[in-house]
Amino acid sequence: MSLGLDAVERLARARSDLRMGAGIAVLGPETGALVMAAETVPAARLADLRSLGEVDLAITDWRAETLKARAYDGDLARVALPADAEIDWVRATANPAADLEWPMKGPYLTRRGGDPSLHRAAIALLKSAHLLPAALVVVLPAAEVAALAETHRLSSVALSDVPPMPVAPVLVEIAAARVPLQVNEAGRVRVFRPRDGTEEHYAVEVGAADRARPVLCRLHSACFTGDLCGSLKCDCGPQLHAALDQIGTAGEGVLLYLNQEGRGIGLANKMRAYALQDQGFDTVEANHRLGFEDDERDFRLGANMLRTMGFREVRLMTNNPRKVAMMETCGLRVVERVPLKVGKTTFNEGYLATKAAKSGHLL
Repeated sequence: MSLGLDAVERLARARSDLRMGAGIAVLGPETGALVMAAETVPAARLADLRSLGEVDLAITDWRAETLKARAYDGDLARVALPADAEIDWVRATANPAADLEWPMKGPYLTRRGGDPSLHRAAIALLKSAHLLPAALVVVLPAAEVAALAETHRLSSVALSDVPPMPVAPVLVEIAAARVPLQVNEAGRVRVFRPRDGTEEHYAVEVGAADRARPVLCRLHSACFTGDLCGSLKCDCGPQLHAALDQIGTAGEGVLLYLNQEGRGIGLANKMRAYALQDQGFDTVEANHRLGFEDDERDFRLGANMLRTMGFREVRLMTNNPRKVAMMETCGLRVVERVPLKVGKTTFNEGYLATKAAKSGHLL
């Protein structure tokens, strides 16, 4: 029977549980782990974790660098939870918003030796759930973890099912309809739903572009503050409207609206990054202090959507060479990069300078 959940569905359920503050089980061949998100775990559940064994707080190497904690595992640090550490200490270690208010949280004792695979999987799950990448982890024999998961009805995932690197989800077009647009009445919106239960993504097509010729295309990552609120801190809103104007004037083309807010870290973490920028950090430094990479977006989503729509060559509207490289890697030929230099303000001059200097944008 097919009533049971497959690996993709189990991972989706685990992400949802972590966002709610529930624990999950990650099961390896011999050992397993009970995992909770530092951001959402209630104090009572932290106490329950402590009753089971030694608790580690797994953080990324970027967050460890900020906290002056040794990342012996390279990409992460396993911080041993002090005996007197309460929930406020856990959250202050996970969230850089408290770094100035609580500067003396350390020194941190980090573990070395042993296998950090379970901790790495926990961080990967938190990132995919758009939570701060800081996981409370208790490692126990796999049979014991499985028994606890069954007794307490916790979601369980196999360690082998948590990819070490993000895997581009399978996208399925689920709906499409004609939508007359201000820039051109011959508009059509297509909705793509990922198989893994994450956010839907949208394709706005103008006209009926010949699939045998390069299509004028923009890959636009969602920006609630810029696209909807008219924020002056970024150039996203002007880029969105300039791209639509160009496509509308050309009479055909595609704008892909990818739900990858805040360079893929989610709106809540983006607001945390903005707060750090108000303290004097640039956009890259703010992401690092939160524990994220410079850019967590996956442009393979856009390539998958274009291929599904029948396109194989594009004229790509972007200032970001990484998008061009990703399209080429995914089998789409970029015949032309069309610059999109709009939206510079006195509020975002530093932001744009950082994008050019640290992220390679051609501005």
